[in-house]
Amino acid sequence: QVQLVESGGGSVQAGGSLSLSCVLSGSTFTRYVMGWLRQAPGKDREFGATIMNSRGSFGTIYGYCVKGRFTISRDNFKNAVYLSMNSLKPEDTAVYYCAADEFLISSPRIRAGEFDYWGQGTQVTVSS
Repeated sequence: QVQLVESGGGSVQAGGSLSLSCVLSGSTFTRYVMGWLRQAPGKDREFGATIMNSRGSFGTIYGYCVKGRFTISRDNFKNAVYLSMNSLKPEDTAVYYCAADEFLISSPRIRAGEFDYWGQGTQVTVSS
C-alpha cells in the first residue's frame, strides 16, 4: 500500500518563501513519478511540478504559473520529494497535494494530474 505524508504548509506574506515535503512509503520510491498539484477553493486542480522516476531519468516538468519560482527535487535515500517555493504570490494560495504514479509517462497526462496516489494535502496561504 502506497502512502504519502505531506508537511510544510503554512501562512506567509507575498514575496516570501515556503518549502513542502512529502514522504512515500509502502513501495520502491524510485519507480514513482512524483508530483505537486494544487487546488484553490472553487477552482479546478492545477498542475505545479513533476519529477520523473528512474526510467525517466528524474527529469522535471513545471507548470507555467510556477516556472522560475518553484523547484521540485527528490531524495531517493529518504523516499522524499520536495517543493521549494519562492517569490510567493496571493494567487499561490491553495491546498497543495503530493501525488505519485508508477507508470505515468505522458506529459499531457501528467499535466492533467492523472496520478494514482495522493496525499492528504497541505494548506498554503499567501497574504498581500
